[in-house]
Amino acid sequence: MTISVRPLKAEDKSRWLELWNGYLTFYETSLSNEQTELTWKRLMDSNYGVFGLMAEKDGAMVGITHFMFRPSTWAPKDYCYLEDLFVDPTVRGSGAGRALINRVIELAKEHGAGRVYWTTKESNAQARILYDSFIKVSEFVQYRFPLNP
Repeated sequence: MTISVRPLKAEDKSRWLELWNGYLTFYETSLSNEQTELTWKRLMDSNYGVFGLMAEKDGAMVGITHFMFRPSTWAPKDYCYLEDLFVDPTVRGSGAGRALINRVIELAKEHGAGRVYWTTKESNAQARILYDSFIKVSEFVQYRFPLNP
């Protein structure tokens, strides 16, 4: 039951799409096929700045994460935003989520970033147990103002 993490590859698209759709379903949302395709193209474009990782358990692709680096007005080093994280519900608790987060942290250190951060729904209790094992929740509240509803 070994968990390994590697960058997403073009041949991962069909499994990535299954996991991506599971992620969207979990968050009770949907995106157009065009947006999903755009997300995949961005993940495959090494010059775009959005990166994707795949977790594998015993050779099966079981989890994904997407992240990016951004400058900060508050710090001399970039921040790393872990935007999406999803593990197949049948293998949750296997260490796949932890392995994905740890790999993002390693890559952020290699990049010279000063922080890794992410968000989740307050009600996402199972994930929050994992996230709290890394760091306690910050005191900040996120507000979202949609520009293109």
